[in-house]
Amino acid sequence: MKFAAFSGVFIDYSIQETLRMTKQLGLDGLEIAAREPHLSPTTSVQRVKEIRSVADSYGLELPAIAGYMGGFSTGSDSECEKAYEDFCRMLPIAGELGASMVRVGAGGPNAFLAKDYHYAKAAYWLNRCAEEAAKHHVRVILEIHNVSLVETVQDSLRLAALVNQPNLGFIHDAGNMYITDTDYGRESVLTLGKHLFHVHVKDEKRVEAAGAPGTFANLTKHGQEFFLQSRMGEGGADHRPLFDALRETGYDGWVTLECHAPFPPYERLEHDFRFVKELLVPAQAK
Repeated sequence: MKFAAFSGVFIDYSIQETLRMTKQLGLDGLEIAAREPHLSPTTSVQRVKEIRSVADSYGLELPAIAGYMGGFSTGSDSECEKAYEDFCRMLPIAGELGASMVRVGAGGPNAFLAKDYHYAKAAYWLNRCAEEAAKHHVRVILEIHNVSLVETVQDSLRLAALVNQPNLGFIHDAGNMYITDTDYGRESVLTLGKHLFHVHVKDEKRVEAAGAPGTFANLTKHGQEFFLQSRMGEGGADHRPLFDALRETGYDGWVTLECHAPFPPYERLEHDFRFVKELLVPAQAK
């Protein structure tokens, strides 16, 4: 496994400073959030080349671009066309950066509220994305995420079957799946199988109310719930079964650290990387 920082954690810093801190943390690479001041579909070729040059100088890989384009399931035709065009603009950027994956969003609503037409509409546009991405040798990744069509592994496989493109797969995110209250352990990894392209890790914790730093509200199958963004090991998501399963299946892809807990960005990722390295050691070997 290789480990990356999520640049969205450092969104208040320049991309150059973010790359420097990523190297200082001892990580292998940076997953770039497609938001300014880091990156966007309109970023100039010159700036993209500069980002690649700085990453190379630190010996860092740039495995994925975390795009925010999508919303296909509920968008108007013109909105979907715009999202698709933005996605297409990211593909040559990915090539220049050496990124093999670009994230896109299917849209909402929560899977348990979605209708068949939501999945059909999303699948149409995702199929177009996957076909175009294949021309650039790029894989399309969708994050298993609360308040989306792909809140669970089963939702993800439903959408994958409708798209049926080998270069479309999913980001396993135990923190998001904890919010959804679905399995994010061994069975989730085994069931995703070949559709598991990437992994995000972060921790969350159910709380009584929102309002304190790092808290937020979310609609789940249980109704309106409240959560606290946490450092790993301090929330409610147990990542041990996930990492045991990743070892069991021989996963050799990327794991991105994406902590948004109310601590300074460097401090929270430093904490989470230490925690993850402990999870790489089998429990019985300790």
